[in-house]
Amino acid sequence: MSTGTADGTSEEAVEVTEQAAAKALALMESEGMDTDIGGLRLFVQQGGCAGLSYGMRFDDEPEEDDTITVHHGLRVFVDPSSLNYIGGSSLQYEDGLQAEGFHVENPNVVSECGCGESFRT
Repeated sequence: MSTGTADGTSEEAVEVTEQAAAKALALMESEGMDTDIGGLRLFVQQGGCAGLSYGMRFDDEPEEDDTITVHHGLRVFVDPSSLNYIGGSSLQYEDGLQAEGFHVENPNVVSECGCGESFRT
């Protein structure tokens, strides 16, 4: 298990905005999860017309080989394979009239599909 800095400033870590962390923590608490042990898992999976897509879920605890960072009180778990694709990314939360939800800003993306649901590095 690899751990980034307490403020999540590791160069290869995924950053999380304060708004995204607050929303994720609120969702975890509404599910009765222990936010001191559990966290948000951010991962990359095969799929979509561009080849790769993002996935997120809450986990009760990290896996042995995860990189763990903490951002505004939110623990974030990323497996080594996914970190190769999303290291240096920023997880944001949008709350507006047009869209609401989590969004990954990934500097490694070379192209995205038209709907923005999948990407290629």
